Amino acid sequence: MALVSDGSSGIGAATVRRLAAAGWDVSFCHRGDEQAVRQVEKAVSELGGRVLAVEVDVTDAVGVASWFQRAQDELGPVQAAVSCAGMTRDRPLARLEEADWRAVLDTGLDGMFHICRAAMFAMMKHRSGRIVAVSSVCGAYDHYAAQGRPAQDRPAQDRPSHDRPARQVPARHWPVRAGIAGFVPALSALTSRFGVSVNAVTPGPATHDMTAILPELTRADLTETVALRRFDDASDVADLVAFLLSAACDITGRVLEVRSPITLLTPGPFRG
Repeated sequence: MALVSDGSSGIGAATVRRLAAAGWDVSFCHRGDEQAVRQVEKAVSELGGRVLAVEVDVTDAVGVASWFQRAQDELGPVQAAVSCAGMTRDRPLARLEEADWRAVLDTGLDGMFHICRAAMFAMMKHRSGRIVAVSSVCGAYDHYAAQGRPAQDRPAQDRPSHDRPARQVPARHWPVRAGIAGFVPALSALTSRFGVSVNAVTPGPATHDMTAILPELTRADLTETVALRRFDDASDVADLVAFLLSAACDITGRVLEVRSPITLLTPGPFRG
């Protein structure tokens, strides 16, 4: 049985469906949108799997622990956990409210921590288990299409001006993704000897959240930053997650990119 956070939409929903197709029973958490929840439940049932949907705020440690216990009681031992929950606040760092900063970190980092803590001890006791975090290439790559282009060739909003001497760093979710990239190998070092693997996957720009990634750039600009000139599909990410949870996989402690549509831009930190 597998747990999936934020399983009613986007990559989370695709992961739930993909795991059900692979024969997993799945419990996923969500934050409302009952229509979307019912659609995912129906899809799992039609694939022959058992499903349990629970409304949970992943920033609430007690709520996550309660979800974990309920899933075990109703569906059996948790053998896999997938952390998909995350949020963005697309504002320059200097203009970001502290409450927004905390919300991004609490959901993305604390949420993963709560899921891992709930799952890892039970998995270590059984000396078997798999944990996967869905991260983003934003933790390792600069996704501005303007990177490496002369100022005159950049979109107007990316050119230096008197009040914008250089590109402003949008405080989206890149601190969370960088945090996950460090958390995964550290946790893996603690759990691998107990037969528990811990990995992360890093999708690039995806069609369903393209405007949230770089709202000021056009679709054509974004496409030019992608190796195969197409955007990620949630099913691409779900396929990689399913592989990492399969018996055929012996990888742990790795942060793996979804290779087909990954950007070709030079890795490096965001620069202000």
